[in-house]
Amino acid sequence: MGQAVVDVKRRGRVWVAVVVAAVVVLGIGSYWFQPWKLWRDETVSEALPTAAAPQRPADSSSGSDSPGSSGSSGSPGPRTLAQGTLISHEHATTGTAKLIRLADGSRTLRLEGLDTSNGPDLRVWLTDAPVKEGVAGWRVFDDGKYVSLGKLKGNKGDQNYEIPADVNLADYSSVTIWCDRFDVSFGAAALTPA
Repeated sequence: MGQAVVDVKRRGRVWVAVVVAAVVVLGIGSYWFQPWKLWRDETVSEALPTAAAPQRPADSSSGSDSPGSSGSSGSPGPRTLAQGTLISHEHATTGTAKLIRLADGSRTLRLEGLDTSNGPDLRVWLTDAPVKEGVAGWRVFDDGKYVSLGKLKGNKGDQNYEIPADVNLADYSSVTIWCDRFDVSFGAAALTPA
């Protein structure tokens, strides 16, 4: 009789330990994978940023009042430098990526009509990697040169990402929506001059 009580207590402790371990594993797994994001869309609708054209001093002797004449291509408004269509990698992804120079000379990456899955730790990267179709293109973007423009603002819509002034755009040929947690591309676009 005494041995039976000991066995029941021992089995009870084993079950408690199993349940506690399962709860811990489930909690860590939920934090790491964040599965709820797959069912929650975040839509962003940002307008193209407007930046004032640089002003010339009143006593300028250049003879030109044109705001775009300071070494730019003449147009004072935003100008698309390069663009590409997003293709799917790990997750179905569509939309357009554009590198845009604003009137003040600053640059932005604009994602238009973006539609992809939500996920944990998604980033927007400029990279030097070639964009490859299918599984072959999922993990190539962190192999070479890349610069993160920040966290993905939303998995749907139109959004802008400022490109730091010290970034040489000639060094980068593609854009990826990169999952930094799992080192995989959700989608990417090869950039071609406009």
